[in-house]
Amino acid sequence: MSAEASVLELDDVHTFYGKSHVLHGMTFTVPRREITVLLGRNGVGKTTTLRSVMGLAPPRSGAVRFGGGDVTGQPPHRLARLGIGYVPEGRQIFPFLTVAENLRMASLSGRRGTWSHERVFEYFPVLHERAQQRGRSLSGGEQQMLAIARALAGQPEFLMLDEPSQGLAPMLVRELGRLIERLKGEGLTILLVEQNVGMALEIADRVLVIAKGAIVFSGALADFRRDEAELKERYLAV
Repeated sequence: MSAEASVLELDDVHTFYGKSHVLHGMTFTVPRREITVLLGRNGVGKTTTLRSVMGLAPPRSGAVRFGGGDVTGQPPHRLARLGIGYVPEGRQIFPFLTVAENLRMASLSGRRGTWSHERVFEYFPVLHERAQQRGRSLSGGEQQMLAIARALAGQPEFLMLDEPSQGLAPMLVRELGRLIERLKGEGLTILLVEQNVGMALEIADRVLVIAKGAIVFSGALADFRRDEAELKERYLAV
């Protein structure tokens, strides 16, 4: 896939935590303006994949390319300035800052774009109502909204979300899925790590399945659907 057609490319990425070899030759591409979902059991390397892209767990070998340029191991602040947004597992908002201050911190990336705070609040009106509340006082669903809103305030063209439905009620999970689809409609490219396979497949354009730190399936949603039962049994069932 060409750099014009893809936003992100991983080529034979190996990532370690100390002596622990977590990613074993991770290779895949993320097509532009699509939702790619990365599925797999707990502990197989999904979060490490996102952290490797974001420079939080730099690969020991292999290459990460963004927009055709090699960004392997660059620090997170530089990647944010290039247009990569990251919503980590567990939200990791600033709990003692207000909603407005959380968004203001994200704006310090210096990137220009269309995601003004006013526009972010159009997507998340409840955050507008809570603008002067501290992050720690928000509900779990509101904190997840804030985590996504903060990423948008950084003006990304590519957004990575790690387990955004974790801990949310079913109704909020459905709303989250619709939100992610709306963001794709705004032109964002999205890489979604998600344990809620049902929600992820409802919105996916492309599916990646990881097992033991390597991609074991990569294809369009229709290709995944053809072998869905077998793939779920072998790689996704608990």
